[in-house]
Order: sequence, then structure tokens, then C-alpha cells
Amino acid sequence: TYGAGIKDRAKDSYPVVLGKMLGEKYIVKNFGVSGRTMLNKGDRPYMKEGKFKEAIEFNPDIIVIKLGTNDSKPHNRIHLSEFKADAETLLQAFDTLSTKPLIYICYPAKVYSNESGIDDEVIVNNIIPIISQIATEYKLKVIDLHTALSDMPQNFPDNIHPNEEGAKALAQEVYKAILNKE
Repeated sequence: TYGAGIKDRAKDSYPVVLGKMLGEKYIVKNFGVSGRTMLNKGDRPYMKEGKFKEAIEFNPDIIVIKLGTNDSKPHNRIHLSEFKADAETLLQAFDTLSTKPLIYICYPAKVYSNESGIDDEVIVNNIIPIISQIATEYKLKVIDLHTALSDMPQNFPDNIHPNEEGAKALAQEVYKAILNKE
């Protein structure tokens, strides 16, 4: 979400591209922080960031949650048994908003190499099933970025973060979900 690795984040990060696609009827804000975890015991928990507080204060009508990639790192995955509870804590924070926002939760994008410790096998076998369970229990809409972005390694130059073309593909998937288009 943050746009790590994108040269001009103000122009080419996925939220900016999504905002252009959705048009003037939508205000799209980027509350992403690079390298963060859903896990509160992870090395860099998103819920402890100022951007999390800003996202709540924005009082959005629609929320797109894309967390889980960094939770697959070896030093974070030891806490995966807490992923569901931590996700529920995040969801409860948004559930208190007066807008009663529509929440989309994303499966993490495909990881093309585990050299950094981020492990696609852990994402597929552990994190995605937990996200799926959360989505079912909380009646959330899922955006499957893992499948949608799985055949484009050329758009992930560091094997993890999308480049400008990858950000466009990610924005396209979120756009289709929000406007309920195939």
C-alpha cells in the first residue's frame, strides 16, 4: 500500500492510481506504512503507527486492508496464532466509526522469492486461510491479490513490492472489487 520501491509514490502508488480510476466521487487516502505487520507482537505492528490512528480519524466509508506479507517473516510467524485476534482488534477499531464502513480485506500479493524471509508458502498455507476465516466470520469482502498478481514477476523487481505496473494491476483489482465489476 505504501508504495515501497515506486520512484514517484505521489503519482504511481496503488492508492493514487485507484483514486484516479474511481474518479471525483471518491477520496482515496493512503494510510499504509511500509514493512508493517497485522501482528501486534510482530517486529513493526501497524496498529502502533500514527497512520492507523489517522485512518480511524478519517472516518472512511470504505476500507481496504492489505496486511499479512510481513507477518510471514520467521521472527513474526512465531506469533501467527495471534493473527486472527489481532485482525479482529483492527476490525473492531473500524467498527466503532459512525460511517459503518464497508471493509475489504486482501490476500497478500504473491511473493516471488523468500530471500528476505518473507515466505509465500507461509502466506498461502497459514495467512490466507486465517484471512479467509476472518472474512467469513465478519462478512467481509475479499480481494484476492495473491491470485490476481501471481503471474507477473516482472512487475515485482525485488520479488515482493510491485513496481508502477504492478501497482496499476493491484489498483485494478481493488477498483473491480469496489465497483463490483469483473
